[in-house]
Amino acid sequence: MPVTASIESSPSAPRLDRRDPVAQPTQPEPVDRAIDQAIDQAIDGEIVTVRPDAETLTRQRLPYFVGISEATAGSKGISLNLVIIPPGGAAEPHFHRDYETAIYLLQGRVETRYGKGLKQSIIHEAGDFIFIPAGVPHQPHNLSTSEPAQALVARNDPNEQENVVLYDPAADQDTD
Repeated sequence: MPVTASIESSPSAPRLDRRDPVAQPTQPEPVDRAIDQAIDQAIDGEIVTVRPDAETLTRQRLPYFVGISEATAGSKGISLNLVIIPPGGAAEPHFHRDYETAIYLLQGRVETRYGKGLKQSIIHEAGDFIFIPAGVPHQPHNLSTSEPAQALVARNDPNEQENVVLYDPAADQDTD
C-alpha cells in the first residue's frame, strides 16, 4: 500500500499539543521551529543525478562506480555506489570504521568471509539484501570464474573510502 505524506510548514501556524488528549492548539516550541526550518531547507534543495562513466579503484582493490557521495552530490550522511567483483576476484580484507553497510547483490554469487580472522563464511546470490555492521572485518569473493558480480552498496558515510581500514586476518588469530 503506498504511503503518502503532506508536510506544511509555517512558523506562525498553531501546533497541537500531543500530550493533551483533547489536543488544544499551542504556540510553536523551539524544537518545532527547528523542524520547520529543516523542512524549509529540504524543500528548497536540489535533486542531484549522478551518472558515473568511469570506475575508481577502491582501497579494497575493487572497481567502483561512485554514485552518491559528498563529492558527487553534496550528501551529508549517505553514500551509494556500484561495486564490481571481477570473475574469481576478491576484495582486500577490510572493515568500515564506525559505519554500517547495506548491499543489494544485483548479479552473481559471492562468498563473504567475515568476523575475527575471517573464520566465518556466508554465500549470497543475486537478489539478496546484505547488512554488515560497523567494524566487522569481511572479504567478499566472487565464486564465478567467468562472470563479474555486481552490487549496490550503501553506507551511512558520505565519504566512505576515508573510513575503510585494511584488515590482516593472520594478525587477528587466537594464539592458544
